[in-house]
Amino acid sequence: MKPVLLLLAGMLNDEGVWADVAAALQPQADVRIVLPLQPSVAAMADAAWARLDDVPAPVPMVLAGFSLGGYVALEMLARPRRALHGVALLSTSARPESPEGAALRTQTVAAMQADFPAVVETVLRRGLHGSDAALQARLRAMMLAVGAEVAIRQTRAIQARGDHRAALSARDLPAVVMCGRQDRITPPALAEELAALLPGARLVLVDGAGHMLPCEQPQAVVQALQPLLTSRAGVPFTTTGDIPHAS
Repeated sequence: MKPVLLLLAGMLNDEGVWADVAAALQPQADVRIVLPLQPSVAAMADAAWARLDDVPAPVPMVLAGFSLGGYVALEMLARPRRALHGVALLSTSARPESPEGAALRTQTVAAMQADFPAVVETVLRRGLHGSDAALQARLRAMMLAVGAEVAIRQTRAIQARGDHRAALSARDLPAVVMCGRQDRITPPALAEELAALLPGARLVLVDGAGHMLPCEQPQAVVQALQPLLTSRAGVPFTTTGDIPHAS
């Protein structure tokens, strides 16, 4: 019986953000990718839960949320509809929006309306570690194809996200929190804070990666997700670990 692995994409992402990870894990899991296109994080979580409606109760289910997808996963943990086997939270944070963050996102929406391609270039500069021209081109094409309308809707959804920190201490399931050591958007300190909120969560910091962890270091992500697909539900991780730069 294969477990179901629900991969939650981030802002300005299509299914391609998870392509390398999904291809590697397809032999051992029923991999499903969800795009966060709804007008609120709560609605995104509802849509993600709906993708699991056809899964029989005995089948293990694992969530993995990247960036905005991490906020969606946290919303799902706070409002559970059925048992989960494990969760992975990548390049994300448990913090609600701050007044400063809300003001910055309002400015970002205005910038997207004025010159969306320029905003994409800023996202690429801040989000990637290193200078892989092929990866930059791949992500640029993806973000431009997603477009300003969706990006603005996602930005406003993030701006209004809930605070689920208190609920996380009650979620007793295997969990991995991952972050690139060179992530400038959601830096390692936020991952450490998030891991501390989840009982027994395993913190994994990945060398040679910025914010776009599933694309920059997909094998590191695969390595971290595999134990969730094979572990027994209810058995938490108790160790921290680093994954070195993948050559």
